[in-house]
Amino acid sequence: MTFKAEYIWIDGTAPTAKLRSKTKILTAPVSGVAELPIWGFDGSSTNQAEGHASDCVLKPVFSCPDPIRGGDDILVLCEVLNTDMTPHVSNTRAQLTEVAEKFAAQEPIFGIEQEYTFFDGSRPLGFPENGFPAAQGGYYCGVGADEIFGRDVVEAHLENCLKAGLGISGINAEVMPGQWEFQVGPLAPLEVADQLWIARWLLYRTAEDFNVSATLDPKPVKGDWNGAGAHTNFSTKAMREGYDAIITACEALGEGSKPLDHVKNYGAGIDDRLTGLHETAPWNEYSYGVSNRGASVRIPWQVEKDGKGYIEDRRPNANVDPYVVTRLIVDTCCTGLEKAGQV
Repeated sequence: MTFKAEYIWIDGTAPTAKLRSKTKILTAPVSGVAELPIWGFDGSSTNQAEGHASDCVLKPVFSCPDPIRGGDDILVLCEVLNTDMTPHVSNTRAQLTEVAEKFAAQEPIFGIEQEYTFFDGSRPLGFPENGFPAAQGGYYCGVGADEIFGRDVVEAHLENCLKAGLGISGINAEVMPGQWEFQVGPLAPLEVADQLWIARWLLYRTAEDFNVSATLDPKPVKGDWNGAGAHTNFSTKAMREGYDAIITACEALGEGSKPLDHVKNYGAGIDDRLTGLHETAPWNEYSYGVSNRGASVRIPWQVEKDGKGYIEDRRPNANVDPYVVTRLIVDTCCTGLEKAGQV
């Protein structure tokens, strides 16, 4: 008996890494990711090595059913290692692992809202061949063939994610034609990041079958159109129990050099999206507020009413590395809560 394992990894392309994958044939099913064999690839073709020493190692870290191939076939997310088994410089997961373990007692969890845009050739899906469609606004959570484009792809992607057992919590049409969103979480830092990468891979792979492409470009259309973000919802045990911790976390994110330290790692092209318009705060200013989608960090109205809950960092781009954004937020907020004695 044989089955297929699709080994998936994040490459070294700059400024925004790409997903790569290839198929390994295994002779028997495995009961867990620990039983999956390591593998390798040519790093000189993925911006991760030079030709004279091109071997890189794939170490399985997460697996789930393959909803496209079905049967016993699986998807396998991998970390990239050097041949001495140390983390490759492009391996941002290894850095998150250290921080997540350090602050595990605070029980951080995330929900990430992944926006993306479908393209038909060089045009966003739903844009006419010449000119532009009607102004944005009616497309958000809309219905009808005159306002919604790509729903068949979105529904297929959602079904694939659910069959894979991913923690998808919702989908919706976004503000621009051909622009959509899915949400992953609430999950722990490593889980949410691993599953978001797999959900992204499934998005690209599902769209292939419909002959469209999906992009995480943070500003896919210049001008008076919303960009695409990855709004990141975050809480700790203390934040889920009291409002003082909510304020402490917001203040920690705005302390000293933290705003720019975060923004410069929140995805390439962030200054094109965070302009102060289109439901964003300027990239070089930090603010937080209740129910304010023009702030860097939003406190939902229900959180203020309940006196506990979570915060939404609205700054991350759609193309952000989820290992990086979760690491930065955990490190900054959990350190701030520790210093304040709110753990």
